[in-house]
Amino acid sequence: MLLASFLRRLIHTGCLTVIDATGRRHVFKGTLDGPAVTIRLHTRDLHWKLFANPMLYTGEAYMDGTLTVEDAGIYDFLDLASKNIGWRQPDHWLQKQFMTPLREAVRRLRQYNPAHRARANVAHHYDLTSALYDLFLDSDRQYSCAYFQSPEDDLETAQLRKKRHLAAKLALQPGQRVLDIGSGWGGMGLYLARNEQVLVHGVTLSEEQHKLSNQRAAEAGLAGFVSFALEDYRAVEGPFERIVSVGMFEHVGLNHYREYFDKVRELLTDDGIAVVHTIGRADGPGATNPWLNKYIFPGGYSPSLSEISAAVEKADLYITDVEIFRLQYAETLRHWRQRFQANRDQVIALFDERFARMWDFYLCGAEVAFRHGGHVVFQVQLAKNPDAVPETRDYILDGERRRPGQLARSDSRAA
Repeated sequence: MLLASFLRRLIHTGCLTVIDATGRRHVFKGTLDGPAVTIRLHTRDLHWKLFANPMLYTGEAYMDGTLTVEDAGIYDFLDLASKNIGWRQPDHWLQKQFMTPLREAVRRLRQYNPAHRARANVAHHYDLTSALYDLFLDSDRQYSCAYFQSPEDDLETAQLRKKRHLAAKLALQPGQRVLDIGSGWGGMGLYLARNEQVLVHGVTLSEEQHKLSNQRAAEAGLAGFVSFALEDYRAVEGPFERIVSVGMFEHVGLNHYREYFDKVRELLTDDGIAVVHTIGRADGPGATNPWLNKYIFPGGYSPSLSEISAAVEKADLYITDVEIFRLQYAETLRHWRQRFQANRDQVIALFDERFARMWDFYLCGAEVAFRHGGHVVFQVQLAKNPDAVPETRDYILDGERRRPGQLARSDSRAA
């Protein structure tokens, strides 16, 4: 079958055994040592589907139970596949001539995110019941890359380190007005209001996040210092001395990068600072995985640094600092994956087995993408003026050292 010829060229590390729908066993052994995994295909149509579009149909088959892993878990299979693919996309003739060009041709259409469509895309993922996220996130519901500074850091500590790191980069002063674009469940805004004595306005398009954020602000006694609105960032009125955006830029859409950074410039005071924390790709511009776009993050896209910098330049902003987290998100996702698996029965009770398999595939696939697939996290600091921040980065470390007690807080859910 065509799939066998494709896998024979693909596998160079480890061993993949495929039991096809007729019961025939195909063994693909690489020349380099690595893990061994066996998968079974339960329907004949997978023989051609996995050849034609493996990036879409592998996930769908696992969700539907027509692809099963016989001697390991789905993480082991995706880890083996990712090690062999690396930064490359599957490269047989059908992919080169049709599938990859098609994905690249329609990527701008898929990422067309005017306000009404952006809200629908956000609702698809973030307006699932809040109980789901409690089953795998930290207590503050930080749904973005954590900052592990030590192998001993647990997820709670690493997420606190992330917030502290961002606060130091923002170089905050008491009383400043801060805009949080894509404020999630409110954790970042509440942290800044409580620990930095600033006034925070957060915006989200998720009704679930908006409701919980304001509830948390009231419970923490911070309602007078932080507010959360169900609002598109394009409708916000400023000015603000600081802007922070964590894990939201992935939902902006390539067509709207200039619009986004023009808005950041409009909202910033002349001496203002913005920090954008986003998933990115190290291998240059590309297209979103079709399975991820269909089932998890419709309209989403992880940009290359070149795509970000080009839009920033056109908006007449300075890039004053760039930091790249390479394996931090892989470690974050490992914690999420393990927590999800530990609570899998509760996930099934909330939804069903197919949903649980879909999120298994999502969390495992995301982790291996950061381990082997060239995905990283960018923290990009922006300003209107070149002297808005100190010339050297010492102030970031100094700022973290001035905030050591923040890591000792045990009330992070309310922070």
